[in-house]
Amino acid sequence: MNNFTFYSPTLFAFGDGEEQNTGALVRRFGGAKVLLVYGGGSVKRNGAYDAVTASLKEAGLPFVELCGIQANPRSGKVYEGIELARQNNCDFILALGGGSVIDTAKAIGFSVGYDGDFWDFFTGKAKIERTLPVGVVLTIAAAGSEGSDSCVITQERGNLKWGCPKTDVIRPKFAVLDPRLTCSLPAYQTASGAVDMLAHICERYFSNTPDVALTDRLCEALLKTIVEAAPKAIAAPGDYAPRADLMWAGMLAHNNSCGVGREQDWASHQIEHELSAFYDCAHGAGLAVVMPAWMEYVMEHDVMRFARFAVNVFGCEMDFAHPENTAREGIARLRGFFRALGMPTTFAEIGGREEDIPAMVSHRAEKPGGFPFGGFVKIGPDEMGAILRLTAQG
Repeated sequence: MNNFTFYSPTLFAFGDGEEQNTGALVRRFGGAKVLLVYGGGSVKRNGAYDAVTASLKEAGLPFVELCGIQANPRSGKVYEGIELARQNNCDFILALGGGSVIDTAKAIGFSVGYDGDFWDFFTGKAKIERTLPVGVVLTIAAAGSEGSDSCVITQERGNLKWGCPKTDVIRPKFAVLDPRLTCSLPAYQTASGAVDMLAHICERYFSNTPDVALTDRLCEALLKTIVEAAPKAIAAPGDYAPRADLMWAGMLAHNNSCGVGREQDWASHQIEHELSAFYDCAHGAGLAVVMPAWMEYVMEHDVMRFARFAVNVFGCEMDFAHPENTAREGIARLRGFFRALGMPTTFAEIGGREEDIPAMVSHRAEKPGGFPFGGFVKIGPDEMGAILRLTAQG
């Protein structure tokens, strides 16, 4: 196991009705004037908005609102939120929603006190050293941003979907996790969220670091839980138990407790960012297309790692004479799982066109240090193009 430091200071309030305590939590972490950030109408239909705003009022906390955050969050709303927070002297950012809302809130939080363009933090021109405190009321189990040190925003100038450098500074102060708030989600969003959290674990699981038995088993336990819980949550949307499993799994998948002490990969995410930048597909949907293709492309690098994945996650029988057969079966089971959830598994299903692949590779190259990427296998422009062409086969 490699040396590591791990700091995860977020308070988690988990369970039915916990959103009613949001105001008290904001007060606990020093908030006096709140910028409330949320997306569309779903938080008003499922009662989350009413519960949270009532709690803020009960705690005597004035707030201003920034609504309309989209999936694959855009820079425009970040700029708008920065100005809104400054004009109203907000000292606390509260995200009500899923990963896109949370990442927008994080970007606003670390940019309010900066005189330059917030995008400087994404290009490396500026370093994140402080932030307004951010709290979360989660309504979608997916991205894990409620407990993570990361933030991804699409800069509309140039259509650049980039992540800021990871830093514990931007971890939320608290996160309220009520599984009941996810029961009204459409099946597609539930499925997309399950793929996202599964991918977060796989990015850590496929590692070149030897002798990491504990985190291997933690990853496998989470992966198996997601594989079991996601179909149940879709089949019975109001069933609390699988919703609870998915909500906590999503957080554990991305707060890095499964990734400490081991080299991580993240190639599938880097490739998917180009898919969602070009086609505005849901992040989980793009990952369902990319990840099995990436696995097929890199499998021979460590066949036994993929065979273990097949056996310990999907219950495949181990073919000791030909472990590559077991590895391929595991990849096929993963793709079949995605299909069973109603996820796309081919490039065409998300609107992809093979003639766009060279432009996507060139677009990736615009990012500072854009190539090579990936910790398990290094991916250059040729390899990225080859993986994208594999996604056309599905």
